[in-house]
Parts: sequence; structure tokens; C-alpha cells
Amino acid sequence: MKKLTISGIALVLLLVSGTAWAGGESGLYLGGSLGSSGLEVSDGSVAYDDNDTAYKIFGGYNFGIIPLINLAIEGSYVDFGTAVGNVSGNRAETSVTGWDLFGLVGVNIGPVSLFGKVGAIRWDGESSYLSQSGNDSGTDPAYGLGLQLQISSFAIRAEYELFTLDKVDIGFVSAGVSYTF
Repeated sequence: MKKLTISGIALVLLLVSGTAWAGGESGLYLGGSLGSSGLEVSDGSVAYDDNDTAYKIFGGYNFGIIPLINLAIEGSYVDFGTAVGNVSGNRAETSVTGWDLFGLVGVNIGPVSLFGKVGAIRWDGESSYLSQSGNDSGTDPAYGLGLQLQISSFAIRAEYELFTLDKVDIGFVSAGVSYTF
């Protein structure tokens, strides 16, 4: 009975320690996130802000070069939704989508990692106001912070990203999952 108890405790400790160091799964990963974007539109005399549902599909590669540190490159397609505002009694709309690329640095604390990311977004926007519509596009810097729980090859993550575009500032809060191959 004593050997069985010691063997059981040893097995549990072995499994827990393996999970505790699993925060840095190396390799190619794919995932998706769903959240809320806050779009602040400012174009001359037209200014409004609104929140909408947003999503992204992402993929990346975690290099796993240094123990307990994640170094990764990540890219995604993101749809920020549509901001709708009322400017002097008239309806105004702005929608933004884009492709982004980030460098990530994370620190593993057991199965949890904290990460920061810096990169750029190539975006396309469509706006309409007073029966006029227009398109705009550009490339601007992007930043983010996040928290990730790694369970074997699966990860659950929450993050906040900030995109400062020509006429629109976007804050994107999301939660998602990823799988490392």
C-alpha cells in the first residue's frame, strides 16, 4: 500500500511538472480569436466612436530557443467590424479589416505565459457619411499584450491589441484558442 501511494504521488508530480513547463510549445501554431473592437473615428469635423464584434484568424511560429522564454513571429487576418455614429443627425459608418505581422516575446510562468507583441498592420477601410463613401488603406504600427494558458499542444489566450491608423484608433480585446503542430 505504501509503495502504491508513493508511486501515485510520484506520477502526479511528474504530470504536474510536465504541464508546468509546457508554456513554451515550439513550432507552427494556428488559431482564432473573437472579441470586441472599439473604433474611434476622427476625420476633420466628423468624429465618433463605437464598439463592434471583431475576430481574427492567426498563425505563427514559436522558436523555443531559450527555456521559459517564447520568441515567435505571428501574422493574422483581422476584421474589426463596423463603427456606426451619429454626426449632426446624420449616420456615419466606418469598417476596417487588415493583415498584421507581429514579433512576440513571452515569459512562461508554469503553464501560463505573459506576452507582448510589436508589429505592423496593412489595413483597408471603408467609410460613408452624407451619401458619400470612400476607401482608404495604409500600413501602420500595432502593439499588444496578452496572457496564454498552454495545455499540451492547445493554448487558450486573452489579449489586448492597439492599432493607431490614419483616421481610426482601434482597441481590440479578444479571447481565443490555438493549436501547435
